[in-house]
Amino acid sequence: MIMTEDRPGAGPKPRPTSGSMQQSLTADAILPSLPAPIASTGKLIVVGASTGGTEAIKEFLVNFPPDSPGIVIAQHMPEAFTLSFAQRLDKLCKISVKEAESGDRILPGHAYVAPGHSHLLIKRSGASYVCELSDGPPVNRHRPSVDVLFRSAANEAGKNAIGVILTGMGKDGAQGMLEMKRAGAYNFAQNEASCVVFGMPREAILAGGVDEVVPLHDMATRVMAHLAGARDFRI
Repeated sequence: MIMTEDRPGAGPKPRPTSGSMQQSLTADAILPSLPAPIASTGKLIVVGASTGGTEAIKEFLVNFPPDSPGIVIAQHMPEAFTLSFAQRLDKLCKISVKEAESGDRILPGHAYVAPGHSHLLIKRSGASYVCELSDGPPVNRHRPSVDVLFRSAANEAGKNAIGVILTGMGKDGAQGMLEMKRAGAYNFAQNEASCVVFGMPREAILAGGVDEVVPLHDMATRVMAHLAGARDFRI
């Protein structure tokens, strides 16, 4: 059952997101969907966003303590801006934030932002997770694609993953979040009142992949409450 908590305060009017105008591909173009893994590693938070997402991600991340699980992020953004975005977040947050590189070990208290030129995937390496970059074709007309990140979380982390889909235009992330849920993950979507554009959260909700719909200002608190085992936590 989806749990909701709406509060007033709609954001500014939507603006178009960047992306290729070529044929829209699915995550199948980058990696296959695999059976859910046998969970044996730590928790992982995976985040997807588009229009309005830079400020939403900032508000989300600044609330996490230094001992939080590793966080992996796909934000639709041109490659010229992702490094400076990660560096800005690193200065504002208690956790460390960097632009992801292939082979980065995903550590607690760290967040990894997909570079604007590549898809970001999660891979298992023994008892750990690592980042992997792919220069494959755009998925849902985007690279990085949220669907690609979410599918990799479903494939590699299963029930150890927590999914978060934030403000954004279109449907990128909806199918991947459903795959995460089917693999045992617990998923959150930003509510309409706090979104700049409700498109991506709405599509994920309609697809059936979302467990809780949460205002942005409560999102980090709800995620941490779930990690602590309090699924019915309320502000």
